[in-house]
Amino acid sequence: MRRRVVSLAALAAMALPAAVWAAQSPQPENLGARPVRTVDEDPADWTPHILDGEVHALAVVGDTVVVGGDFTRVADAVLEQEHEREHLFAFDLRTGEVLDFAPELDGVVLSLTPGPAGSVFVGGTFEEVNGDERRGLARLDLATGEQVEGFDASINWGDVRGLAVSGDWLYVGGSFTAIDQVARPGLARLDAFTGEVDPWFDARLDAPEIGRVKVEDIAVSPAGDRLMAIGAFTRVGGARRVQAAMFDLTGNPPKAANWWTDAYVPLCREGFDTYMRGVDFSPDGEYLVIVTTGRLSGVEIACDTAARFETYATGRVRPTWINHTGGDSLYAVEIVGGAVYVGGHQRWLDNPYGMESAGPGAVERPGVAAIHPVTGMALPWNPTRSRGVGVRAFAPTPLGLLVGSDTDELGREYHGRIGLFPRME
Repeated sequence: MRRRVVSLAALAAMALPAAVWAAQSPQPENLGARPVRTVDEDPADWTPHILDGEVHALAVVGDTVVVGGDFTRVADAVLEQEHEREHLFAFDLRTGEVLDFAPELDGVVLSLTPGPAGSVFVGGTFEEVNGDERRGLARLDLATGEQVEGFDASINWGDVRGLAVSGDWLYVGGSFTAIDQVARPGLARLDAFTGEVDPWFDARLDAPEIGRVKVEDIAVSPAGDRLMAIGAFTRVGGARRVQAAMFDLTGNPPKAANWWTDAYVPLCREGFDTYMRGVDFSPDGEYLVIVTTGRLSGVEIACDTAARFETYATGRVRPTWINHTGGDSLYAVEIVGGAVYVGGHQRWLDNPYGMESAGPGAVERPGVAAIHPVTGMALPWNPTRSRGVGVRAFAPTPLGLLVGSDTDELGREYHGRIGLFPRME
């Protein structure tokens, strides 16, 4: 049977009437907000290099950094020793040493998150792990690279794009429609130890205008009381939630929160089932930031932007602020140390009037940038990177901020597809 897939243009044509959304400018009283301390602009010299492909995901488990993506070769920091590592590898956070962790996966790794007891959860497009059938989702022992005994969960088809652990629960987002024959289109909650699907959590995502559901990214608040999901959907049960949905996890069963936005109803260019790309909560959980693609610019649309929303607002929620790139994609966001770090293949920030160009007030921030969490304006931090397709992953560590991408120049130095910006002393 042919799946019916239509563009967001058709989605918007069917949309319920809504007020035109316009970009929010920082309020004058916020312009004097306190300075924000960022990480250093000079990357550490001891991280390893990935010699081909691209990084899609990073996870830090103790002193071990796990890197996932679409690559086959890695090398040590001085490029003297190469290692075959297909789709997944690990290195020591403090020395950069490439570790023996080398599981065999037959597909791309799109998502990672730390698991219990020295393990890591891995999501992606793979169908086998170490020769055993395991579609899209696995829990691996970092000491051996083997699957952890007792965790048994597989998606029916598609991929896993978002993973998050909170307490004893593993939240999983992607383009699947079921896990272990339990219907869960795009989003599920599993027992983190057994992989059993939680029967009480059913997000009931739907997208009748598109014909399929795809969750692009998920994030759980630090308190574990809210889950944010973004992607190709327009309904949560009977409630309208276009591309962004908040869930209240405090009840049993969890339910859709009284939180919705029409910021992502307006269209970007033709051909996107979703233009959402990344989401992260602030360390205190009071707000979240969503980043998007869309190949379009304009003050009345949220394409190619970073936007802040308040977590515990209710009803129709508008962005507290929004920062435009002027038509370049953002793929990743990480809020740490008081700054909002964003990455993609952007050339500028503060650029609502640019259209593939630098408009009035635009600042150059190629590939990676930081935004003030209160004003929503670009911070002075500007290490630069070669843009390529873009930054796909960040990970905070005790030593600084890890960045994963598809290019080999970071902070005006050679760093093959991964690097670490150290904490400022």
